[in-house]
Amino acid sequence: MTFFRFLFFEFGLMDVIDILVVALIVYSFLLLMKGTRAVTMLIGLGTILFLMFLSTWMDMNSLKWLSAHLGTVWIIAFIIVFQPELRNALMRLGNAPLFRRLVGSRSRKAAASVVNAVDVLSSAKVGALIAIKRDVGLKGYIETGKRIAAEATSELLVTIFTPHTPLHDGAVIIEDDTISAAGCELPLTTNPRYQRSLGMRHRAGLGLSEETDAVIVIVSEETGAISLAIRGNLRRNLTLDNLRKLLDISLKGNDK
Repeated sequence: MTFFRFLFFEFGLMDVIDILVVALIVYSFLLLMKGTRAVTMLIGLGTILFLMFLSTWMDMNSLKWLSAHLGTVWIIAFIIVFQPELRNALMRLGNAPLFRRLVGSRSRKAAASVVNAVDVLSSAKVGALIAIKRDVGLKGYIETGKRIAAEATSELLVTIFTPHTPLHDGAVIIEDDTISAAGCELPLTTNPRYQRSLGMRHRAGLGLSEETDAVIVIVSEETGAISLAIRGNLRRNLTLDNLRKLLDISLKGNDK
């Protein structure tokens, strides 16, 4: 049964549903990739897809052959070059509220210890980098540091980040209210907007938030300013109350 007509085309009800589903998938994918390096390459890929459609519709064999081969190369190059962005997009999709209900609890008891430690470290202008695991595992990053497996207390956190101690330069990773490791290496952000304006500690915290769903607390050793990195976004110059509220929200899984 024809649902409606447009130019020379007739659309049935299933055709309309099919188009709407594809449009929703494309729109959701573009939202996930928004603000990343992949956007410009997506424009090029879209141009090639348009040429493929045009060449098929107008039966232009040479253009059809060229666009088909370019499209294959472009897709492969896109996957290779933008692997981090694609991984982050899929991770964000998996952390949608619908899927988040299927996972277990987060490290919420350690939040108070983190806030108390940050209070001391910020006042003394001692740098700190603390990553709190949520749903995505951090095993690969834990293995770059020194395993500790101790209760996450504010006293231990302050001790770890005290200048001239062996582990003060790296990141502390907290899992299930336990300090799993210290002195860990984190990936630096690939976002060109932040690469020059941030120090190494902030870039590392932001980088981990781009690749996982971890919550990362950062204290600047120059100013004592408190920052929070989550889902590729960096909130800066937080007060202790701000930090406490944001940790509570994010560890409950209510962040957006």
